[in-house]
Amino acid sequence: MDFAYTIAGFAVGAIVGLTGVGGGSLMTPLLVLMFGIHPSVAVGTDLLYAAITKAGGTLAHGLKGTVDWKITRLLATGSIPAAALTLFLVGRYAPGGIEGAASLIQVALGVALLLTAVALIFRKRIQAFALARFGGKPDPVRTARLTILTGAILGTLVSISSVGAGALGVTALLFLYPTMPALRIVGSDIAHAVPLTAVAGIGHWMLGSVDWLLLGSLLVGSLPGIWLGSHISTKVPDRVLRPMLATMLVLVGAKLMAH
Repeated sequence: MDFAYTIAGFAVGAIVGLTGVGGGSLMTPLLVLMFGIHPSVAVGTDLLYAAITKAGGTLAHGLKGTVDWKITRLLATGSIPAAALTLFLVGRYAPGGIEGAASLIQVALGVALLLTAVALIFRKRIQAFALARFGGKPDPVRTARLTILTGAILGTLVSISSVGAGALGVTALLFLYPTMPALRIVGSDIAHAVPLTAVAGIGHWMLGSVDWLLLGSLLVGSLPGIWLGSHISTKVPDRVLRPMLATMLVLVGAKLMAH
């Protein structure tokens, strides 16, 4: 079974390297639906998996100068307290603690996957609308406040579903900063995902919902998978990849919500 997890890690890593999206969106439902992992354990383990794998991406983007640390800080200002508060409330008040929150986590995961699919499909339209509406005269104070609010929403969503830091985060930033180069937005979003998933993952670990053997098995496969996917990505058209990924997310999200 450990080898099966490694294969799953390789497959998801390759897709993440190929598209830049899909870590939590694919790994968590894969663990729940294919391997029968308890939703809370799948989410908790995937959060630490994301923190470790995205740390490498942050290093690469940081060295290239494609991270806006001010934006990353504003997002974290909202997301980290929101993630901690969400996990505290779930652990304290959900019947049976985090283990008893399985149905809530599955529904949250399904909703997050559907939102991620919408974000993937309409990302360019959202950016074009924001550019036409706010591009000429952005209000720095309003933008900063909305960035913190975006972080809080992502923190809540990511802490209970492990989904949202990728496609949803990038789409929100494209809307808030429509004139910023896409590569810089992606770099800033990846950098923000590291502390968010680390804090949320540690919270799940404290609540007893992290499987360390599973985490190690996933990492063994995902690291070469990400390397391979990133090299293939230049040969596959984005217009082909994103609709395929979005369709897959809709199907998995709907199944999780009906599960």
